[in-house]
Amino acid sequence: MYILLVEDNDDDIELTQLAFEQNRIANRLDVVKNGEQALSYLFRRDEFECKKDEPLPALILLDLKLPGLHGLEVLEKIRADSTTCHLPVVILTSSREQEDMLQSYERGANSFIRKPVDFAKFKEAVRQLQLYWLVLNESPFK
Repeated sequence: MYILLVEDNDDDIELTQLAFEQNRIANRLDVVKNGEQALSYLFRRDEFECKKDEPLPALILLDLKLPGLHGLEVLEKIRADSTTCHLPVVILTSSREQEDMLQSYERGANSFIRKPVDFAKFKEAVRQLQLYWLVLNESPFK
């Protein structure tokens, strides 16, 4: 089981990787940096066609403010396809906009988490994400 992180900010990618490492989360963390790449990755197109025999991620951590295709558009396309519609998608964003949260849930997000500014709190949030979504949650893909 592995996690797909859709994040364009290099600092946030590094912090997420560090939080995984410090929490001793052994699950692989694949990273794509924009919405188009996320969809290519999930639908095994273009540079990700070589992954067509691999299982889909057990969890998608999706930022909203992405270059090009916005995170909400990515979420809509994930939910609209029968191969990806049941994948757990957690919005992991720095957005403080109430509308972003409402739109995320309306489009089918499983959870909405605001990235804590403090690293210790972010590390704990990542630990709890992993515990719930990869250990406790019953997935149809296991």
